[in-house]
Amino acid sequence: MKYRPLGDTGIVVSEIGFGAWGIGGRTVGETSYGDTDDSRSAAALDSALDRGITFFDTANVYGDGHSEELIGAAFAKKRDRVVIATKAGLSKFGEPPDFSGIALRRSLESSLRRLETDYVDLFQLHNPPADLFRTSSKTYAALQDLQREGKTRAFGISVKAPADALAILETHAVASIQVNLNMLDVRAVDSGLLEVATRRGAAVIARTPLCFGFLSGAVTANTQFPPGDHRRGWPRAQIERWIAGAAAVHAAAQAPAGQSRSQVALRFCLSFPAVSSVIPGILSADEAAQNSQASDFGPLPGTARDGILAVNRQMDSFARSER
Repeated sequence: MKYRPLGDTGIVVSEIGFGAWGIGGRTVGETSYGDTDDSRSAAALDSALDRGITFFDTANVYGDGHSEELIGAAFAKKRDRVVIATKAGLSKFGEPPDFSGIALRRSLESSLRRLETDYVDLFQLHNPPADLFRTSSKTYAALQDLQREGKTRAFGISVKAPADALAILETHAVASIQVNLNMLDVRAVDSGLLEVATRRGAAVIARTPLCFGFLSGAVTANTQFPPGDHRRGWPRAQIERWIAGAAAVHAAAQAPAGQSRSQVALRFCLSFPAVSSVIPGILSADEAAQNSQASDFGPLPGTARDGILAVNRQMDSFARSER
């Protein structure tokens, strides 16, 4: 496993991280990846750390806090070996967000209890609106207070779209930006966000690197998503477009034999120096082992990365509105 700096924070993270939405388990409605088994999730966390993964990204709403509880149980006695990021602003999927200073402090205190720690390394706002800090200076001040108090080492944003991050970076400094980036979603590249983040000293955390499973080969035309899975409500046209698109971009990658589709997709994200960590969702020990190995293979060659970008730009990857 190789490691990269988390922007200008002084924190160092594994370049392959652990996306912990899935292990939280099922939440009300179609807002998760379905039911999970805690013993399998615990094995995934243990395997990840054994394989050199040190960056674990979770949120208070993942499993209504259960994801944080699992991470707390796994690493309470190994706290110095891991970098933990969590989020706040949403209390339940589908409910209005609350980014007030009081709500953020309350959320972080609850997260700390579930994580069995007295600090997080990175505290992120979950889908903040682009004008949040301009319209609510108290929110930014509250984040600074939490950092001064040692409850978080750094704070950042996890955005729905690159445009939101660009708007925030125009006026305020944040330690990190978590954003969708994968071979079927290169908006973070085309918008110039990666370059702006680098100039501002902000780390980029690449979310959905496997494009919700479509780039791993796990989703086919016959796939039936389980109850509770947020993909159940997607239009059939979007599913078919991403299945076809995944085949096209993987062909452009021209990866050598012996590498899985997931590893190639992770290597694509690692091809961008602005990216500090890539966080695939991991549900099992086998997935932790396979994903971590992508770091050993290193970034894709520039010619392969550029070929994927060219193919992607010839397609219209989105048949639906952004989720």
